[in-house]
Amino acid sequence: MRIEDYALLSDCRTAALVSREGSIDWLCLPRLDSASVFGALLGTENSGCWSLRPADAAAVPTRRYDGDTFTLVTRWETPTGVAEVRDWMPVIDSDEDRTDVIRQIRGLSGTVEFRQEVRLRFDYARALPWAHQTGTAAAPELTTVAGPDAVVLRGGSLKAHGHAHSGSVTVGAGEEAALTLTWHPSYRPAPASLDVAEAAAHTRDWWHDWAARIDHHGHHGGHRHHDGVVRRSLLILRALTNRDTGGIAAAATTSLPEDFGGERNWDYRYVWLRDAALTLEALLEHGFTDSAGDWRDWLVRAVAGDPADVQIMYGLAGERDLVERTLALPGYENSAPVRIGNGASDQYQADVVGEVLVTLAAARTVGLVESQRSWAVERALLGYAETQLDRPDNGLWEIRGEPRMFTHSRVMMWAAFDRGVQAVEAFGLSGPVERWRAVRDRLRAEIDAHGVHDGCFVQHYETDEVDASLLVIPQVGYCLPDDPRMLATVTRIERTLMRDGLLMRYRTTSGVDGLKGEEHPFLACSFWLVEQYAATGREDEAHALMDRLCGFCNDVGMLSEEYDPVTGRQVGNTPQAFSHLALVRAADALAAARHRVR
Repeated sequence: MRIEDYALLSDCRTAALVSREGSIDWLCLPRLDSASVFGALLGTENSGCWSLRPADAAAVPTRRYDGDTFTLVTRWETPTGVAEVRDWMPVIDSDEDRTDVIRQIRGLSGTVEFRQEVRLRFDYARALPWAHQTGTAAAPELTTVAGPDAVVLRGGSLKAHGHAHSGSVTVGAGEEAALTLTWHPSYRPAPASLDVAEAAAHTRDWWHDWAARIDHHGHHGGHRHHDGVVRRSLLILRALTNRDTGGIAAAATTSLPEDFGGERNWDYRYVWLRDAALTLEALLEHGFTDSAGDWRDWLVRAVAGDPADVQIMYGLAGERDLVERTLALPGYENSAPVRIGNGASDQYQADVVGEVLVTLAAARTVGLVESQRSWAVERALLGYAETQLDRPDNGLWEIRGEPRMFTHSRVMMWAAFDRGVQAVEAFGLSGPVERWRAVRDRLRAEIDAHGVHDGCFVQHYETDEVDASLLVIPQVGYCLPDDPRMLATVTRIERTLMRDGLLMRYRTTSGVDGLKGEEHPFLACSFWLVEQYAATGREDEAHALMDRLCGFCNDVGMLSEEYDPVTGRQVGNTPQAFSHLALVRAADALAAARHRVR
């Protein structure tokens, strides 16, 4: 199954991936960064999955989301009839410690027999649960338990065969059947069955109420042509935001490969300060100031204490222990290793403070009132950054090679102190503005002297190579998009990093990242190029590239991290916040360009 063959279900606590063929092949419970109970995405069906499809092998599926929700509607046409399956995860207001997945079957015409097969494998398929029938003939129920986890399956009769359970459900026109999965802690009683109709209505209203607040027309005159993909991208960013903690995950998966069969497999189910900050910028541009407040509160909790202990990423509630480990799973298309945790959490990435300060400055600009605690944290982060001014870092791309003075990182440090100065001068906050201004000016002089070679910006101070991250430089106000150095940089990027019309992050053959193998064009980088084109009068090229990139979205609007233009496949973890937030930014840039033309 290709990566783009999956659709996302979400309750804003965790997420499931459902294949076109009706199999839930990825689900971690109870949180996005918990262990999986369905892990077939990274192994085989014996790694855990829940298949539900017509018994007739000739059945043909089509699918869509139900409006602005994550209720996936799959329509099955068979020789005997037509039916649909509605897969969704309830967003419920309850004090119960539970997570639910609902699979509703509805007969539309004729009769259709569905077969379901469930293989529950807890703890990333390392724990085979004990299963026993706990229901009645009239209300069948299967309970599975392993360690701290329990899952109850209701609504369909399931019989054991080996280590799987299977059964069938037949629906005629106008008939319905609901199959439910409920996770709960094994040391507590199983929660009662949900009222499916009531939960469905509440969940639909919850998503539609959130989507109704999307401001498409308050910024630069709207998006029109790309309105649909922008809307779905914003919904995906919301789905990746934990509604309890405010933490924003970088993606819903781990170890989907950047290089099929290679070692570039990473766990992205955590909160990168950078990715979360950039996600918030996209949400702020579309009216979600409250999201910035929630995340700012998360940030205050996560980085509490000594700013020298700040990490570039955390767990969804601010956990710090993200030790990288390898699992025995074979990996997606045998791309091992499968990793949980992320060793990059121990890296020093100098740009991160800049991204955080830039985003919180944008939040102030749109009216988010600074609290005493939040400004204290921002001041502490600037103090920490000041102590690290002369320290090489691992950069935006988390290289596992030698730390360098990456130009993008140095520009983001400049941006951090620039926003500190702005906070004092424009918003009346307290701080050592003269010192911050001096540091900002020192950084500019350094970047201009060492981050430019032959008239264009370079990847780091010891090379004449370029890097797609340099496209961010005008986005944070360091220079104008049509600065001669930026125009020269774009020309060089187009010449050396373009592959089949899409951008690579950097040349992996330069050896800067310390890893073996290749990777594919990184989608966010090409969206940055759209933004640069739009800002410098190359609107036809911007629109053409934007249309092509949006065409890489799957049928339900999802993008992964990278794209292989040779095989026409999505690559890397999915759905990727970085790709979707960059899509939103690019659409905003195109809308701004249209506004300027008027």
